Amino acid sequence: MQLFIACDHAAFEAKEALKAALAASHHVTDLGTHSLESVHYPEYAFKLSESVLSHPDSMGILLCGSGIGVSIGANRYKGIRAALCRDVEDAKMSRSHNNANVLCLGARRNSLPELQAMVATFLSTPFEGGRHALRVQMME
Repeated sequence: MQLFIACDHAAFEAKEALKAALAASHHVTDLGTHSLESVHYPEYAFKLSESVLSHPDSMGILLCGSGIGVSIGANRYKGIRAALCRDVEDAKMSRSHNNANVLCLGARRNSLPELQAMVATFLSTPFEGGRHALRVQMME
């Protein structure tokens, strides 16, 4: 599975730590930002969303300070189901019930171990389908 990751300046350090942890088990494409210099988070949300849509069966991880801005930006794209998650249960439900393909996280809201746990849960939880499939189709 192709995995894309992107962030703004507020989440740069968290993105770098997550990317390093994921590199052993996933092919991760880093779409930026690549420094602590101030940037505009919508640009990274858009870039990641377009990349996920261009690669079927791929997933994305977006980070900003709160996770809110990147989730709003990503969800402007038809076919993107970006879920802002604050804990492991959110990450699990976003996949199992909503078939989310982009995980949005707030680097200023969660510790690195919490972020890592949410990413692991998101990537390992399958979509349940069944009654949830119709609901996901309705959103499309």
